[in-house]
Amino acid sequence: MTGPRATRIVLLGGGHAHAFVLLKFRDFVSKNLETVLVSPGPSHTYSGMVPGVIAGHYAPAQAQIDLASLARRAGAGFVQAQAVAIDAADKQVVLADGSSARYDVLSLDVGSVPAETAPDSVAVKPFDPFLARWHDLLQAHDAPRIAVVGAGAGGVEIAMAMKYALDRRAAGGTVELYSDRFAFAPALAARIRGALDRLAIPLRIGAAPAGAFDATFRVTGATALPLLGDSGLRTDAHGFVLVDASLRSVSHPDVFAAGDCASLEGLALPKSGVYAVRQAPVLAENLKRVVRGMAMLDFTPQRESLALISCGARYAIASRSAWSAEGRWAWRWKDWLDRRWIGRFS
Repeated sequence: MTGPRATRIVLLGGGHAHAFVLLKFRDFVSKNLETVLVSPGPSHTYSGMVPGVIAGHYAPAQAQIDLASLARRAGAGFVQAQAVAIDAADKQVVLADGSSARYDVLSLDVGSVPAETAPDSVAVKPFDPFLARWHDLLQAHDAPRIAVVGAGAGGVEIAMAMKYALDRRAAGGTVELYSDRFAFAPALAARIRGALDRLAIPLRIGAAPAGAFDATFRVTGATALPLLGDSGLRTDAHGFVLVDASLRSVSHPDVFAAGDCASLEGLALPKSGVYAVRQAPVLAENLKRVVRGMAMLDFTPQRESLALISCGARYAIASRSAWSAEGRWAWRWKDWLDRRWIGRFS
């Protein structure tokens, strides 16, 4: 006679939050609890260090978390596969090879993708194919002409990192930044414009890339993956999974979501890795609590978050609310924070 079936948690996506969940599950996975991470790749590239990788301050491996190893150390299974559908009614995730992953509890950390705004452009997310395209571009062109579409914090960081890297090469190259808006507070906007000017990066607001570029990279607003809207889960108007304060689906209590793919009911938070990192401890604890039948914890987002915008060189702009400052010290601060975060998973 067999005993009761083990509860099965499926972690779909290997983002910031799920990496932290695995870290906290090392002493929790047991014969009565099966945990499986499903991710399209064996590693996760930490978004905060991507501009530093482009600029040459970090090797790609320094910005990556080995998900397969992390899962193994946590006692969890690891399935490298692309999810193509979520069937919330039948409680399963359908994979690209036709197989499926059954779950009792599902946690989503699948991120988002940049909006399609420029034809034949390369999206910055997912990061691995983007970094591969960047490497190929440098191999194929001595002095590439590059357009970056999207002038939010991510777009200006990517543009400045690329120009800094090109300026280190003998032949150089050009980078132009395009966007339909430049939505920063006046003092911060002035600092960013100054940093762009020092690198000779033109900022073209309200214009689309024109002329012959060797590559166009897209760092535009986040859009939801289609499988979320087709899942049967309740979503917001933009297709992101709608969750309550405990990061639990408002329509399916056996589903949790964090990071870019989640939208907190009643709040309009920016799609930023800062929130995924801060949601991670609450998500990890609530996944433990849900299998024990315990009350959930609430995630309380901070009212103001610190932004550290790298400027290509080992120099950064720091801002919080109306305050801003800049210097090499700000880059060292950012470097320390990033290395401390990713060092937890080594």
